[in-house]
Amino acid sequence: MKLKLGIPKGSLQEASIQLFKRAGYDIMVNPRSYFPHIDDEEIECMLIRAQEMARYVEDKVLDAGLTGKDWVLENEANVMEVADLVYAKQTLGKVRWVLAVPQNSTIQSVKDLQGKVVATELVQVTRRYLEKNGVKAKVEFSWGATEVKPPVLADAIVEVTETGSSLRANGLRIVETVLESNTKFIANHEAWNDPVKRRKMETLVMLLKSAIDAAGKVGLMMNVRKEHLQEVLQVLPALKKPTISELSESDWVAVNTVIEEKTVREIIPRLKAANAQGIVEYPLNKIVM
Repeated sequence: MKLKLGIPKGSLQEASIQLFKRAGYDIMVNPRSYFPHIDDEEIECMLIRAQEMARYVEDKVLDAGLTGKDWVLENEANVMEVADLVYAKQTLGKVRWVLAVPQNSTIQSVKDLQGKVVATELVQVTRRYLEKNGVKAKVEFSWGATEVKPPVLADAIVEVTETGSSLRANGLRIVETVLESNTKFIANHEAWNDPVKRRKMETLVMLLKSAIDAAGKVGLMMNVRKEHLQEVLQVLPALKKPTISELSESDWVAVNTVIEEKTVREIIPRLKAANAQGIVEYPLNKIVM
């Protein structure tokens, strides 16, 4: 009995495949097929747009899938939200759906949208957002290139952004955040209640989360004379506490820790100055908490 798993097609596809690779799963995509091969005979993959994923999971076409919290809310899907997997197309972080307008627009808040036209792909969430704020406006579905629609085709847009750079490049400014979203691992209730499929999903989620936790981090190990150990420990920012092991020479210990990769170039010279020796940096694929 295979686990039918939806992989998001489109902007999240490559980031998702790379995440699976770091978690230990190789997914090979044939550009002419919507059924990628995965090197796990207990999983069957299908490429589905993130916008539709929650619906197909809810309808039991798929047992589970990866999609955004935004699309679960947009589809009002009755699914199990098994885990947050905080990664996006460009960054290991969340995305925002924002209300944006041209730089010279008089719109300063959602209240100024009364009677206006708003273009977005996230129609139902936007309508609920306007209703919550007591605003009546026309919400039009946007098939793409939403940033270019104001001011001719719409007064404002609700669009997803990671950094805001695309909005700025199109002469838009952010007015408010409508929704913060991140990737989620979702499952239908029937699959989640199946002990075999649930165990498979829990293992998969653990490995995917461990790959996310390891991103941007490296391991450092070094040898230190006991008399210099406190000096070295004061230099190290640790994920938890460094592992300290006795060496064959009684006055030496080995220190092993995990640090942010971007800090390595600053920390290694300080470790050397604190009399650490044999410093080795090594890559990490997973950190299982």
